[in-house]
Amino acid sequence: MYEKIKKYYEKGVWSEQRVREAHAKGIITPEEFKAITGKGLLGE
Repeated sequence: MYEKIKKYYEKGVWSEQRVREAHAKGIITPEEFKAITGKGLLGE
C-alpha cells in the first residue's frame, strides 16, 4: 500500500490528512508517513 499511497499523495489525489488517516488505521508506518509527506507525525 505504501507505493500506492505515495503515488496518490504526489499526484494530489490524497491530502496529508488522508495519509495521516492511513497511518492511524495501521496501513503505513510512521517511517512511511515521513517518507511520503516529508514530515513527521507531529509535524516536525
